Amino acid sequence: MSDLTGKRAVVTGASKGIGLEIARALLSEGTSVVLCARDRDRLAAAVEKLRTGAGSAKVAGHAADVSNAGEVAELFRFADRELGGLDILVNNAGMGVFRATAELSVEEWDKVIGTNLSGAFYCSREALPRFEKTGGGWVINISSLAGKNPFAGGAAYNASKFGLNGFSEAMMLDHRNDNVRVSYVMPGSVDTAFGGGESGERGSDWKIAPEDIAEIVLNILRMPARTLISRVEVRPSRPRKN
Repeated sequence: MSDLTGKRAVVTGASKGIGLEIARALLSEGTSVVLCARDRDRLAAAVEKLRTGAGSAKVAGHAADVSNAGEVAELFRFADRELGGLDILVNNAGMGVFRATAELSVEEWDKVIGTNLSGAFYCSREALPRFEKTGGGWVINISSLAGKNPFAGGAAYNASKFGLNGFSEAMMLDHRNDNVRVSYVMPGSVDTAFGGGESGERGSDWKIAPEDIAEIVLNILRMPARTLISRVEVRPSRPRKN
């Protein structure tokens, strides 16, 4: 089992929901974390909240829109200064616009694809040369079962997650012999504010908890170097009946 103490991570979309719980879980294992999100105030609050239980691990935040390659480059320069290197990248930042294809605007399409797919590429492109310096690393992409199961109204979101799955597998093949392990997690319904407003309130107890996804990420990272969990599908065990 791999020891995560002293490792250094960047987690995107980390001010709430799945990303926040992944950051919390990494800190509990002694991994120092740079959190990234677009909303500066929410990000600052998340960093302050996590500092209490961080122990000797370092936690810092940097606001960036991952759909902007220049902002991503600055995020990783910030991580260099704060962490002194990088071992783990979790591409969690995501958004959805759900409407029929004919009703989607060009701007909405570009924003979903830019955040969910191009953002993962921009971050991975920054992480890979840093992994080369440290002798290897992990990329974990938080995808969705929408990356294999299309649904009406999901044209942009489905395309972004289908693309993220393909990108993950190709990157794994590109860099597996560089000691870079690439995995992607495909959750079903998770109990977060995603797609349901900005309140952040939870209460759908039949859904997957964000903490469950964080535990899956830890399990991926804990695997011995000889073993790669390349893909994980996860669903509510007892979904709500229609």
